[in-house]
Amino acid sequence: MKSRVRKIVSGTETRPRLSVFRSNKEIYAQVVDDVTGKTISSASSRDKDISAAKGSKAEIATLVGKSVAEKALKAGVDTISFDRGGYLYHGRVKSLAEGAREAGLKF
Repeated sequence: MKSRVRKIVSGTETRPRLSVFRSNKEIYAQVVDDVTGKTISSASSRDKDISAAKGSKAEIATLVGKSVAEKALKAGVDTISFDRGGYLYHGRVKSLAEGAREAGLKF
């Protein structure tokens, strides 16, 4: 499933890819430039400021989305392509995307 999405969505320097990985407990996101193979910014539910927050998994995913968006904006990225990683755009993945949009990323 991931390869289906990945053959369509790729990150460039001007429009990097926001990649999402979801495990049963945690959620991870990173902004990647696939041309150079570099990670521009990343955030996860295991980060100290986010893991201290209380709430449902979906609420924590929103915080992760906001965090990765703020870091990407500091790095000079404002437009991305969203890579849901084969997961349905629903639940925690959708919450992460909405959090990133609220923080100012465009996709």
